[in-house]
Amino acid sequence: MRDSMWALTYDRKLDPWATTKGLRKTEVERPTLDEARDYKDSQKVLIKTRFAGFCGSDRGIWFRRAFGEMIDKSLTRDHKDRRICGHEIFGEIVSVGSAASREHGYQPGDIVTTESHIVCGSCYQCRVGDNHVCADDLIIGISTDGCFAEYAKLPAHSLWRTDTRRIRPEVGALQEPFGNAVHACTKVNLRGKRVAILGCGTIGLFAVAVAKALGARSVIGVEPMPNHIAMAKELGADHVIAPRNMENQTWEHDPELAREVRSLTDGVGVDVALEMSGQPSSVNNAIACVRRGGDVILFGLKSGDQVIEDFDRVIVDGISLHSVVGRRIFETWHITRNLLENRDPNIHDKIWDVILNKGQGTITPIMDFEPTKFEEMIKTHPKVVLKFPE
Repeated sequence: MRDSMWALTYDRKLDPWATTKGLRKTEVERPTLDEARDYKDSQKVLIKTRFAGFCGSDRGIWFRRAFGEMIDKSLTRDHKDRRICGHEIFGEIVSVGSAASREHGYQPGDIVTTESHIVCGSCYQCRVGDNHVCADDLIIGISTDGCFAEYAKLPAHSLWRTDTRRIRPEVGALQEPFGNAVHACTKVNLRGKRVAILGCGTIGLFAVAVAKALGARSVIGVEPMPNHIAMAKELGADHVIAPRNMENQTWEHDPELAREVRSLTDGVGVDVALEMSGQPSSVNNAIACVRRGGDVILFGLKSGDQVIEDFDRVIVDGISLHSVVGRRIFETWHITRNLLENRDPNIHDKIWDVILNKGQGTITPIMDFEPTKFEEMIKTHPKVVLKFPE
């Protein structure tokens, strides 16, 4: 094994946040396990990356729209200027710390992915079972080095085994973002419910398939992009509405959209609305589309202020707002595994055929990385996967 490896990185010295975009393909030092030098390495494993998914968070870093402050603070804490990005990994364990082997049973050759939030296990939230909102977590590829690299060193307690007889590697790399959709769709019971999914980007598309698998009576997608509309229908959406103001950066809702949704639900509104787009107007669209006593799941909007229109309606109509972040660790992962391994309904193959387009234009070798071509890929497809040398 050579001492260096290739990785996609953000370097704050070479690429100031405010005036640049993209990531650099950089030759960096390969991580190793050395328990004599650092006792914490006993709890870690070294993974040879086979595939890594490019996430919406990574798009935020690429276009400098999100996570800049978090990356900068973490680099200052670590006395570094370069961060290896990426948190959606599928790979093979090649080296195991003594405690990782003893306590978790990991061995070289095991195939794993990972929970992207490395939780502390000792804060109040972790100790009461809410470790998905750990007060001291690290996010792989943002506040600690990630997996857009030939090798990644990760704590054993964050890993998740994958059975390649049931989940193909390219889909295996997407279990973490797929889990976001699973968490959103399991926040309330969807069985027999009419559901609107506002924003059919990658996670919204996953949510369409998950909602149908969990027994939703009907699923209404809300999405402006024609190719995403087609994919939502292929994944099981009963109706897809193209709104006028989905890209609106203001907070006002679209009255015509609300009327269309109500016309598809006997004038009542949906039982559950999932806001997955991250647009301020989409939050109010979700509230406007839901029935009295319904539920709004808030996933897309992550930062900035938000104005809620007619907030009295939320109260008087008994509408419940639920926020969703990440995955419940590891409750969501068990549901995710079952949904992907089960072939009735066959979400696994739909992800490969529809979202990943059977690998056509969506999978690119890390060694062929070129920023302009890669940016075109992530603009064209909802999901792109990096392939690493075997």
